Amino acid sequence: MKKLMFIFGTRPEFIKLFPLIKEAEKRGNKVVVVNTGQHREMLSTLLTHFKVEADYDLKIMRQSSNLSDIVAGTISGLDPIVKTEKPDLILVHGDTAATLAGGLVAYFNQVQLAHVEAGLRTYNKYSPFPEELNRQMVGVLADLHFAPTAVTKQNLLKEGKDEENIFVVGNSAIDMFQYTLQDNYQHEALSWQADKAMILITAHRRENLEDLEQIFAAIGEIADEFKETHKIVYPIHLNPLIREKAKKLLSYTNIKIIDPLETVDFHNVMRHAQLILTDSGGIQEEAAHLGIPVLVLRDTTERPEGVTAGTLRLVGTSKANIVKETRRLLTDKKAYEEMANKENPYGDGTTAIKIMDIING
Repeated sequence: MKKLMFIFGTRPEFIKLFPLIKEAEKRGNKVVVVNTGQHREMLSTLLTHFKVEADYDLKIMRQSSNLSDIVAGTISGLDPIVKTEKPDLILVHGDTAATLAGGLVAYFNQVQLAHVEAGLRTYNKYSPFPEELNRQMVGVLADLHFAPTAVTKQNLLKEGKDEENIFVVGNSAIDMFQYTLQDNYQHEALSWQADKAMILITAHRRENLEDLEQIFAAIGEIADEFKETHKIVYPIHLNPLIREKAKKLLSYTNIKIIDPLETVDFHNVMRHAQLILTDSGGIQEEAAHLGIPVLVLRDTTERPEGVTAGTLRLVGTSKANIVKETRRLLTDKKAYEEMANKENPYGDGTTAIKIMDIING
C-alpha cells in the first residue's frame, strides 16, 4: 500500500476528491489530507458532514487575499508538510490555486504527482481565468493524468504527454451522487417551488462579473415571461459584488435568492430542476447525469463533450441570447427532450475505483 497525499482548497475539489479518499482508505492506503483553506466557510460544513478531518489546514485566506497571495501562501504552507510526510504520491484535482501550488511543491520535492480531471482545455488563457492556465501548467508537472473523457485524453496527447501515463476514467463528480442523493429530501426552496417547474441558476465566475447586468436582466425577463408556469431558484455566491448586483431580482415574486447550498443540498435541489442556467464547470457534468438540460452562461467550455453529446448549449452572457435559448427549451417540447434524453458523456460513477486500481496496481 502507498502513502497518498490529497490536496484541496475549494468545495468543488473536495467533492471530486472525496470518493477517491474513501476508496483509498478502503484499500488500506495511508491517506494524508491537506486543506489549504481557500473556501473556508464553504468547506467546513462539508468536511463535517462527510466526517473528513484534515491532517493539515493551512488557513491561507485573508480578507484581502488576491491570486498571488493565495498561490504564494499555499506553496509556502505545503512545502514543509510534503518534506515531513514524504508521500509516495500527491493527488490534486482540476484547476485551482491549490492544484497549481500542489503541483509545484510536488515537483520541487521530486514527489510523483497525479492530476485528477486532467486535460480539460479551452486554449484561451483568460477563459476561464485563472483556471485554464492552472490546469495547463499542472499538466506539464503531472506524472499521472486521470482524464475524464477521450476528448481530454486527446488534448493531452496533442501537448506531447506520454500515452502510457494518460488514463480515461470518467469524472468522479458522478461518483459523488452515491453519497448525496436522498429519496425523502426536503428543503424550503423545494417547498416554495413545488407548485411550478423550477429553473435553477448559478452565476459566479470571475470573468462574468462585468456581464452580470446582462445575465440578471435576462433572468428578470424570463421570470416575467414564465411567471405562470415557472419559479427560479438562485443559490447566490458569497461574493458581495454579486450579491449587490443581484438585488434587482428581489422584486420578482417567482425568483427566490437563497444562500449557497452545501453539496448534499445542492444535489438534491438540483435533481428537481427542469432547466439549469450556469457558468459553473462541475454542474455541466452533474446535470447530464440527472438528465437536466444546461444552458452555459459562457462563450467557451472546457467540457465540449457535453456540447457534442447535446446535454449542454453555450449561450454566452448576452441578455438576448439567454432569453432566446431559455424560451426555446421551455416552449419547444421536442427541443427540450432532445437535450434531456442524451447519454451522459462524463462517466458512470466508477471513477474512484478505476483510479485506485491504477495507483495500487
